[in-house]
This record gives sequence, C-alpha cells and structure tokens, in this order.
Amino acid sequence: MLGLASDASSAKAAGGVAKPAKWAGTGCDDEAVWGECQGSGRSSYRTCADLTGPAFRCTCPSRKFPCKHALALLFMWADGLIKAEGAPGGAEGRPGWVAEWVEDRRERAGRAAERRAASAARVRDPKTAERRARRVDDGLAELDQWLRDQVAHGLAQAEKAPYRLWDDAARRLVDAQAGALAGPVRGLAAIPRRPGWPGRLLEEYALLRLLVRAYRRQEELPEGLRETVRSRVGFTVPQEEVLSGGERVRDLWSVTGSRDTAQDLLTTRRVWLRGSRTGRPALVLSFAAPGTSLDGSLVAGTQVDAELAFYPGAQPLRALVAERYGAPMRGTPAGTSVRGFLDEHAAALALDPWLDRWPATLEDVRLARTGGGDLHVVDGAGDALPLRMGDPWRLLALSGGGAVTLAGEWRPRGLRPLTAWHEDEGTVIL
Repeated sequence: MLGLASDASSAKAAGGVAKPAKWAGTGCDDEAVWGECQGSGRSSYRTCADLTGPAFRCTCPSRKFPCKHALALLFMWADGLIKAEGAPGGAEGRPGWVAEWVEDRRERAGRAAERRAASAARVRDPKTAERRARRVDDGLAELDQWLRDQVAHGLAQAEKAPYRLWDDAARRLVDAQAGALAGPVRGLAAIPRRPGWPGRLLEEYALLRLLVRAYRRQEELPEGLRETVRSRVGFTVPQEEVLSGGERVRDLWSVTGSRDTAQDLLTTRRVWLRGSRTGRPALVLSFAAPGTSLDGSLVAGTQVDAELAFYPGAQPLRALVAERYGAPMRGTPAGTSVRGFLDEHAAALALDPWLDRWPATLEDVRLARTGGGDLHVVDGAGDALPLRMGDPWRLLALSGGGAVTLAGEWRPRGLRPLTAWHEDEGTVIL
C-alpha cells in the first residue's frame, strides 16, 4: 500500500491515523472498504476506497490523492483490522453514501466502455481503415524523405538545429495518424551533444528508416513482427480483442516497479511485472487525462496471482490483467545476474530492434563507483551495469555497501532504478 502514497510525508501521516480507535463505522466487502475518521474538530471525515481500482473518496479538505485517511483505511484493511460486512460479492452492508459512490463509478465505467466500443467500431469500418492507411502511407513517405535529407545535408548541422526541426516532423506524423512515431522523432533533439553523438543520431535515423521500410513490406513479415511494426507506427489493438484472443499466461506476478511520465496533457503509468515461475517480463500501461486518476491496483513490492493477456507482437511484452486470484501479498522477486539480464535483453532486441526500454531485476548486487565516479551495480561475478538516476542517496543509504535485489528500466544510457529489496529494510520505492 505504501506505493499508493503520493510522497513519504503522506505515508507517515497515514501511519498515525491507521488506528481503529480513531475510526467509526468501518467495514468492507469484496469491492470496497469504508469508515469515518475523527477530524481535528467535531466533524468526522467519510472515507472509502474502491478495491477494484483502487480509487478513493474522502470528505477531508486535503489536496493530496490519496489523502492520509484513504491510505490509513487501506493500511487497516490490509492488516485485517476491518471486519467484512454483507454477503461475499454483495453490497448489503454498505452505508448509503458508499453504495452511491461505488454505483456511480460503475455507471461511469460502463459509459466509458460503450464509448470505447463505439470508437473501435468506427476504426473497424473498412472505409475508415482505408482512409487511415492512405494517410499513414503518405506520412511515412514524407518521413522517409526527411530522414534522407538529414543525412544528405550532413549531421554536423544538427548540432545547432532548433527544436522546431524535430517538432515539425513529429507534428506531421501526428497529422498523418502515425502518432506513435512522433515521440521517437522528438526524442532526437534530446540526444546529448557530447563526443560520439553523431554516431548515436545516425543509429536513431537508421532505426526509424528500418521501421518505415518494414511497414511498407509488412505483408511479407511474420505475423508477430508485422504486429510489432504496426504498433510502433501507431496502430492499436482494442483491449477487447486482447482479452478475447491474446496469449494468456497465469503466474505469480511480482510487481517490480512503476513510473509515471507526462507528455502534453496525458500522464502514462508503466508498471513492470516479472513472473515468479516463468521469469517472463510484462508491462501494464494506464493513461490519465487531467482530472482523472491512474490505475493504482498494481503496487510495487507486491505479488499478484493473476492471468495476463498479452498484446500480439514479435516480443510480447505489453499485457492486460485478465483475471486475479486472491489478494496481493508481499514478496521479493526472483532476479538474475547481470549476465543473465544482458542475455535476456539481447534476445528481446533480436525480436524487436525498436525496443527503447526493458525491465531488469537483479539479485545480490552491490553499488560501486568507477574511476570516473560513475555509479554502477555489480554482481558476485564482477559484471556491472551503469546506473542513471538523479538522486542516488536513497539507494546508497539503503544498501550501505551490502547486497540488494534491484529492479529498474534499462535504456541505452544505463539502468534507472525503480524499486529495491533489502533483507532488513524490506521494499523501498526509489
């Protein structure tokens, strides 16, 4: 539950409120938990949480989400301090204000599902699909010419090129309904202009052109690679199709870390999982527009017995949670050595050369600095990976020179740590 806290102060404050003596009218069922917490004055705050989200509601004036009362309520529920009410799966024991809130959420979710279904029906319309295919073809032809022009004019001019050079190209891709390519094109402007940068820029140009050529010849590609190419361009598979026809894998999935990123008006949450029995990685994505909340049901440091449905692709990674079996539990994930991780990553790149990040879960690694002062993780065999993080002090304090299990995102410039497990300190979100 600590992973739901917006910051460390919220978690600490919730700990002080998570005491049954401070609460009245508490209860829970399979879908919700509720209670009333005594405020600083005579008033009490009505607090409830939808366990299927989770989502939260509290009458307190706090601007944090979730507030300390919602966190405290979940802490007590997780510790078994709240008595179940009503029949399993029913709502007989819920107070009226809880039942009304939960029902309102269900209705809004139903309306959203109807809108998604209507949108998917429009996309499946043959004429709509044909028009989009023509626009994408034209957009990729323009991108191909743009890439050739950049190389023909020489890479040296890119060193002082304005951001507009990349942004204009990305905007044209969005207009051509090939929006998934806009991010990588804009990312070219962020390549550090340090020794060796022209080679890095040329590599990115080559990968983009490889994708353009692969899309043009998609009918000749194996089915999995064809789906990968189409998704990299911007064609999506409806969730309903993934749930009904996607590859299903049941395992005890360890939630190894999550990270939120904001772009324009959309916030994306990436949650990484690793199968305890299969060792298979998975990525669960959720998105939120301003004023809406992200999916918080997968908390770093927990393990979930679940069946995932994977999106199609040459290297299936993104997945949806299709079924859950039982409540989440605490646990340390099984990881690999540095060599084992590099072998996994190499195999994944062989199937999908456009992978820009890959999850790493490393066992028994220690922190070390190179002669240049850069921070690395080193395993028992002496193999090392560079770390890329803004503030390393929390991780340094946690490890104290000892071994930890470390999970994070691997990108070309190094590993960004997300979660660590320590024998004495337990799970720590970085």
